[in-house]
This record gives sequence, C-alpha cells and structure tokens, in this order.
Amino acid sequence: MRVNGDLHEIGLEPRVSLLDALRDHLGLTGSKKGCDQGTCGACTVWVQGRPVLACLTLAVACEDREITTIEGIAPADGLHPVQRAFIEHDAFQCGYCTSGQIMSAVALLRDGGAETDDEIAEYMSGNICRCAAYPNIRAAIREVRDADLETSGRA
Repeated sequence: MRVNGDLHEIGLEPRVSLLDALRDHLGLTGSKKGCDQGTCGACTVWVQGRPVLACLTLAVACEDREITTIEGIAPADGLHPVQRAFIEHDAFQCGYCTSGQIMSAVALLRDGGAETDDEIAEYMSGNICRCAAYPNIRAAIREVRDADLETSGRA
C-alpha cells in the first residue's frame, strides 16, 4: 500500500485492520484507536482521498490504494492550515480525537461542504469529541474556509 506517498510492502493476516497496520506495522500512531467499533471517528484516514474509519477497514482492501494519514497532510515546512487553526482556536482539548477531526475537516473543506455551521456539524458528526470542543472545532473550520474564500476571490 502507498501511505503518505511512500510505498510499503507489509505481510499481514487478512483480518488486520488498516488502523492496526498503520499503527503497529508502520509506526504511524497519529490515527487513534478510540472505540474500535467505528463510532468515534478518532481513526479517520483517507483512502483514495475519501475519509474512512481505519478501524473498520481491512488493510488488505487497501492494497494498491493511496492512504493518507494525519502525518501526511502537512507540507514539509510546517503545519496544514487546518492544523494551525485548531491550535489557534483551542479546538483540540485533550487531543485524542484531534487527528480524526482534522482529517475530516480537511476533507470537508476540500469538498466545499462547509458553507454553514449546520453543514459543518452534519459532516463532522461522525467525529466525537468527549471534551465537547465542538464550537472551537467549527470556528477553526470557518477560519480556514473564510481564508480560502478570500484567497480565491470568492469572498
């Protein structure tokens, strides 16, 4: 599988989840194992650019697919704008859900579905924050959305 642009060949049993392959076999521990049942979103990564729950995805199903984790979204010289906005808006509290939240937020912004707070809340509803930082998370997403609109001249 190709993870964050690098090709990895690993021998796994067919029952190994993508999350366990990333964490235990590749040492990419940014994606968290929260519920291990697909209900919290802490394990969100992208497969072929689409958000998936890595705890429910078999690693063998990702053969020859591009996987992107939280470790792969930032440019080499710094943080992704969503990562910076999460810091600025204190949108991470304990931090356990943060990588999944950020992966979903980046996909939301990329797909253009963050026009209203209701749209943001709906899209992000698969990512649970037990610290209840939802207002801060939405504020971070709005900041990046608004900066993108200004940059593109659509504001």
